[in-house]
Amino acid sequence: MLRRSVAQAKRILCHSQAVPLRYSTSRTLVETDEYGIPLKPTWSVQELLSSYPAPSISSATFKRLHELSALLPPEEGTPGYAKLKHELEDLIKLVEATKLIKVEATESEAIPDGRVMAEGSGIPLDKTPGNDVARGQDLLSHASRSADGMYVVETNRSR
Repeated sequence: MLRRSVAQAKRILCHSQAVPLRYSTSRTLVETDEYGIPLKPTWSVQELLSSYPAPSISSATFKRLHELSALLPPEEGTPGYAKLKHELEDLIKLVEATKLIKVEATESEAIPDGRVMAEGSGIPLDKTPGNDVARGQDLLSHASRSADGMYVVETNRSR
């Protein structure tokens, strides 16, 4: 807690003087701009994945994956085979690492509204005043043919 307060105090002091700030997040120094944003990435997906154990694919599994994909596998022992097998193992590692992430359950299954706006205000998702756009069943009135609340489409069934 004290370390965070000191870092915040340094950030405020440097911000007021518009001088780039250097602070330590762990053992390494991270150079930041005047707003405290790192100038270079502080981590990478590759670095994160390197901490996970590397899976291995057997030759039979590698061949079977190609069969299921309707592809011809490269000759075993060639550089192309080794490269492709390594790339598949990296993808498996990524999938397995993703499975380890704990995701909190939400109350609704709906996709959240991702727009950024002030809290308490927002755009109503139904009709807005002055917007007379037809929606849902109202659209049927514009169809050239409809029956029982459905669009009627003429098709040539003589084929």
